[in-house]
Amino acid sequence: MSCNTAHLTNQQVFEYNESTGIATLDPAFSKNQSIIWAVHQLYNTLVELDSNLHVKPSVAKSWEISTNGLVYTFHLRTDVYFQDNPVFPGGKGRLCTADDVAFSFNRIIDKNTASSGAWIFNGHVADEHPFMALNDSTFQLTLTHPFHPILEILTMQYCSIVPKDVVLHEGKNFGRNPCGTGPFQLFLWQEGVALVLHKHPHYWEKDANGKALPYLDAVKISFYQNKATEFLQFRQGPLSFINDIDPAFKDEVLTKSGTLRKEWEGKMQLQKHPYLNTEYLGILMDTTNPLVKQSPLRFKKIRQAINYAINKEQMMLYLRNSIGYAANAGFCPKGLPSNNTDFVHGYTYQPEKARQLISEAGFAGKDFPAIKLLTIPTYADLASFVAKQCEEAAINIQVEVVQKSVLLEQTALSKALFFRGSWMADYPDAENYMAVFYGNNPAPPNYTRYKNKLFDTLYTKAIATVNDSVRYQLYRRMDQMVIDDAPVVPLFYDMVIHLVQNNVAGFMPNALNLLELRSTRILP
Repeated sequence: MSCNTAHLTNQQVFEYNESTGIATLDPAFSKNQSIIWAVHQLYNTLVELDSNLHVKPSVAKSWEISTNGLVYTFHLRTDVYFQDNPVFPGGKGRLCTADDVAFSFNRIIDKNTASSGAWIFNGHVADEHPFMALNDSTFQLTLTHPFHPILEILTMQYCSIVPKDVVLHEGKNFGRNPCGTGPFQLFLWQEGVALVLHKHPHYWEKDANGKALPYLDAVKISFYQNKATEFLQFRQGPLSFINDIDPAFKDEVLTKSGTLRKEWEGKMQLQKHPYLNTEYLGILMDTTNPLVKQSPLRFKKIRQAINYAINKEQMMLYLRNSIGYAANAGFCPKGLPSNNTDFVHGYTYQPEKARQLISEAGFAGKDFPAIKLLTIPTYADLASFVAKQCEEAAINIQVEVVQKSVLLEQTALSKALFFRGSWMADYPDAENYMAVFYGNNPAPPNYTRYKNKLFDTLYTKAIATVNDSVRYQLYRRMDQMVIDDAPVVPLFYDMVIHLVQNNVAGFMPNALNLLELRSTRILP
């Protein structure tokens, strides 16, 4: 601990490392995990997700949806206070009101804010007065069309509630001098050294026994860029946990089947949990594009053959130490409330079937034209594995490794015919995955330029459907359609993996890999 936080050494301090640094603590810019994790400690949202990814109350204690599905009325708690701040009268934290919620959401769509989260409301909320404070404790949101996933969207960190007066006073500096209603508040931020949060003494939430949350006294975030240093710090004790295991030493810690090696057993906790992220290969489907016109990939049977040619179980075992699940179902990963992976039938390893499809497509015995697969350095080994497997089925894949920025540009401009991609859920609704194939969507998210009239009709119907079980059935049907048409080759569904110190309790992983510390304790 630095001298500034030495007085906390006998108290409960949770420490973790953020190797990529933290750019801002302003939720309007919470576009990556490092910012999202820190922002989640400082702020609250109207609604949040429970451990099963279902929406539950937070600052809003209840809500109603109008019969036409357009107007959502939220009733706010009246015991939620912002952290102390010099801008408030007497420097004391004031009550959070519906006006703050309206201000926070309007700020996201205000072009002057230039928030990376503006897309969450674009095309969904009303053009005139989409966000209204009816009184101090009643907030109203109005949509242009029924869009049931809006509740899940409101759980995102972009929708954190900020105090209007503090934001107006701080302006562009709000990201350095944050103020929210969350369980922790900023104490110290030394660029590149450490960021320290202290418990918010007037935090509103209590546990089942009526004890005030959070239990922790402080959170300390270090900024070691080197993963080896991070691992050493974890082994020596300062760090409470590490997220994910660097490929350089995953074999040292994990067996091929994904368990702790004997020498590490009992020295730490290994946590694993489905993670809402699908790693896949995308195939350009726009038949007007010259790239597609000349490629064997324009044939569905060839795309299906590639899906059958890959032994995903073997890939997970040898390349991933079983971190993740072989993607033998649809595009939607494990862990979604709609449970698509239990209902959608994908492709298993059937090399004979792959060869048969190639023959049926008219390519048997011919020189198969080379198909270029674009990938990034981190996934070069995966791409090589795929190419080797395809070669055994007489499909000629040539791997080209490019920088991430190049791949993103090429896929956005429809210049990549066959490419490695990943889709991480922004919110836990299968709509977020199905939007990747909605014909009216640009790239992103529709990088494959997939277009299917029936799919689009079902998509429009699904987002307007209030009944969960009916909506889930539509999602599964759409997912099956995509898999049958094969604009993608799903490789694996990801997994959250944490190494946690034995003295950490009440720290549970979740499918969005959100850092949840309200109920965490450090045992003596």
